[in-house]
Amino acid sequence: MSTAADRLRALPARHAAGEHAGIASICSAHPLVIEATLRHGLKTGRDVLIEATCNQVNQDGGYTGMTPADFRRFIERIAATVGFPPERLILGGDHLGPNPWKHLSAAQAMAKAEAMIEAYAAAGFAKLHLDASMGCAGELPALADEIVAERAAQLAARAEAAVRSGGLVPPVYVIGTEVPVPGGATHALDHLEITDPAAVRRTIEVHEMAFRALGLEEAFSRAIAVVVQPGVEFGHSDIVVYQPSKAEGLTQFLRDQPRWVFEAHSTDYQPGSALRSLVGDGFAILKVGPWATFALREALYGLSAIADILHPAPSEPSLPDAMEALMQEEPGNWRNYCHGSAEEQHIQRHFSYSDRIRYYWPDGQAQEAVERLMRRLGDRPIPVPLVGQHLGKLHAAVASGALEPTARELLLASVTAVLDIYDAATRP
Repeated sequence: MSTAADRLRALPARHAAGEHAGIASICSAHPLVIEATLRHGLKTGRDVLIEATCNQVNQDGGYTGMTPADFRRFIERIAATVGFPPERLILGGDHLGPNPWKHLSAAQAMAKAEAMIEAYAAAGFAKLHLDASMGCAGELPALADEIVAERAAQLAARAEAAVRSGGLVPPVYVIGTEVPVPGGATHALDHLEITDPAAVRRTIEVHEMAFRALGLEEAFSRAIAVVVQPGVEFGHSDIVVYQPSKAEGLTQFLRDQPRWVFEAHSTDYQPGSALRSLVGDGFAILKVGPWATFALREALYGLSAIADILHPAPSEPSLPDAMEALMQEEPGNWRNYCHGSAEEQHIQRHFSYSDRIRYYWPDGQAQEAVERLMRRLGDRPIPVPLVGQHLGKLHAAVASGALEPTARELLLASVTAVLDIYDAATRP
């Protein structure tokens, strides 16, 4: 019987055989996003891939305060609550490399990166993206391909040792680093430079040589995907939609290299038809993160407006006002990303596709504001016309009786609506 990791590893063969085969990678640590994702996987009967990034989760805790083992326990607790089968859960690590410590010397940063990937591997993460592309202290920002590959191989060696020591199932690897700006661009988008197939070939060749130099041929056989730029991106209010004709060179590359597929980052906000075209063209792993929390924020703000109508609380700030006060008090997660006039920055703080506000939901003040809102609304059904007015995307499901119009179910349904788009795009 195949495992979820086996099915992930089979994606290149399925694509080469002409199947429409893909999986969405959910990049979030928000409990409601995770719950919606696992409930969705339970309903659809499909595997669920959830990933953490190097800055978000690492041996030092990352910005979530969680180590890889903590993150696994966090996900598994929610899975147990919703009844999601653990054998269909895949955990991944994204951009695993020296990025969180690039202010240190290369030797120091790589030592930290090796400890991190060991922690990911020891915690049973089945999909590891190796990313050693960034220069460290005293180095150029972009490194030579050979150095990037050598460092990636060093990381893989540490992961393989951890897996052997723990008697764990060996992971699959993703290589390559030519990706959009993490979290989306912060400026108007005129055009994107789609990855040159020759660069993909070069990435694979230098990584294969680096792995071979360390005796990691078997590990390299488990490298299934290369991260490339297919021509998708989003900014504060712009979305660059995938155009298959512009990525034809990459599509042809996979026809000639049937053991690989591509991983596409920043696929958030793409139309469903574009996502399905991406999968059909071999971009079998679709990363999504901000879109899920953007949808959650939409629903939270809609519920705040509904609460002000149903249960006015003049002495309490609305949720948007509470979040604005928090972001002004702690501007570190938006100040370098939001630009323009005061009014433009206000809009970007709350409504940007880049969703900088997502970094604030774990804060104690934000959690308290959300809890106040949920207490005001309770478990009472929300009148259907108010759902239509303030949560229009969910109105049809509520009006038909398919969705219970309580605050918590509406929050989960808002995220689920995004997941449905990815499910339709990746299904055979």
